[in-house]
Amino acid sequence: MDIFNQTACQLIKMLQSKEITSRQLVESVIDRIGAVDSKINAFVYVDNTAALEKADEIDARRANGEPLGALAGIPVALKDNLLYCRRPVTCASNILKGYYSSYNATVVEKLIGADAVIIGVANMDEFAMGSSCETSCYGPSRNPWNQDCITGGSSGGSAAAVAADETILALGSDTGGSIRQPSALCGVVGMKPTYGRVSRYGLVAFASSLDQIGPITKSVADNALLLQVISGYDHRDSTSINEDVPDYSASLGESIKGLKIGIPKEYFLYGMDSDIETATKKAIETFQQLGAQPVEISLPYTEYAIATYYIIATAEASANLARFDGVRYGNRAKDADNLIDMYCKTKSQGFGAEVKRRILLGTYVLSSGYYDAYYKKAQKVRTLIRDDFSKAFQKVDCIVAPTSPTSAFKIGEKIDDPLTMYLSDIFTISLNLAGLPGISIPCGFSKDSLPIGLQIIGKPFDESTILRAAYAFEQNTVFHTQKPNLV
Repeated sequence: MDIFNQTACQLIKMLQSKEITSRQLVESVIDRIGAVDSKINAFVYVDNTAALEKADEIDARRANGEPLGALAGIPVALKDNLLYCRRPVTCASNILKGYYSSYNATVVEKLIGADAVIIGVANMDEFAMGSSCETSCYGPSRNPWNQDCITGGSSGGSAAAVAADETILALGSDTGGSIRQPSALCGVVGMKPTYGRVSRYGLVAFASSLDQIGPITKSVADNALLLQVISGYDHRDSTSINEDVPDYSASLGESIKGLKIGIPKEYFLYGMDSDIETATKKAIETFQQLGAQPVEISLPYTEYAIATYYIIATAEASANLARFDGVRYGNRAKDADNLIDMYCKTKSQGFGAEVKRRILLGTYVLSSGYYDAYYKKAQKVRTLIRDDFSKAFQKVDCIVAPTSPTSAFKIGEKIDDPLTMYLSDIFTISLNLAGLPGISIPCGFSKDSLPIGLQIIGKPFDESTILRAAYAFEQNTVFHTQKPNLV
């Protein structure tokens, strides 16, 4: 039996029973990375020495009968926009190459407190701007199911690493679908928690009112476990909500009989891949067989979500990325004639095309004469989108929809067509605008044998319900048991 292909919950039991040691587990994962990452490009940095030292420490503490954290000995990968003290963080951008963090993100502190083994840093779209993990300065991550295809993005490296068994758990960030969409395309489980549930302290900001950190895992039970560890109030994050964190694992396995699941008619669009529509409808039938009650609902402002998102997100990005000027962080242009020239050359040389595009868009919509016409109007539509969900949740307990309108497409197929690429997030963006939790779970495969994801959307701070529904579906289907064929 290969250790690296087990779930975290299975491995915790094996570690507790001393069937395996933490060192054996970490060595297994390191060997797996060495065997397959040249094909996948999921990692930008792996710290073998520190990981093995941590594993040995945990084994010694276990042998001495000392108390251990919830993730003791379990390897976890971090997305390359989460700060880990004295380790590189680059956001997959040339402008930050060579930069090392001076402190830990709150989620990293929580992982360390839970005795997790941080195995390395995963690839991503540059500054989390992209839906395919192709804008990275390290080159694209590749889908373990078909290495000619994208992983999705921006947390593509994290999702690919979990799917390829190069890590047991991973963290990503989700601004408009950046956890759920790559999780769907790579056939793993990805959760975007309620905005404010998980501290953003130590996350390099893209769009501050939309960003949220969340878990990417092999199973729903693993997702509940990791979410439990990273959730909670943090006074260092002004957007963190002081809300009690329930025991997410406790509700798994409870019946979903009588659960009302909303089916939004706006999420079944003309032009959606037939494979996606078929898999989603079969998933709804599975929920019915388990006793859930489908209810047709309408979210009429969904059609404005893409436009609204790309005004708000780019506006916030233009403000957040102003700090990368060659003075305080990262690389500085060497051949500048004066201060203004240094600013211009540093940003021109350091940022990639997609990041420049979004900074320009954001600067434009915030400029004098256009603020009211674009940014202010987008914020009003954002309120209407949130109201859509509030009305729907008066009738239903959760909402079920596709995660992505397509399965993974070929690398290079859409990178030169930004508008088409932006539509990849059409089903996920609304949740970020409304601040709602959502999870993507495997629900089928396309004709090309590529994974398809099902999205379950919940009420604010009701991650327990969507985890319970996701677990019920997972335990009554076989999609999560299937693995990509990586030699």
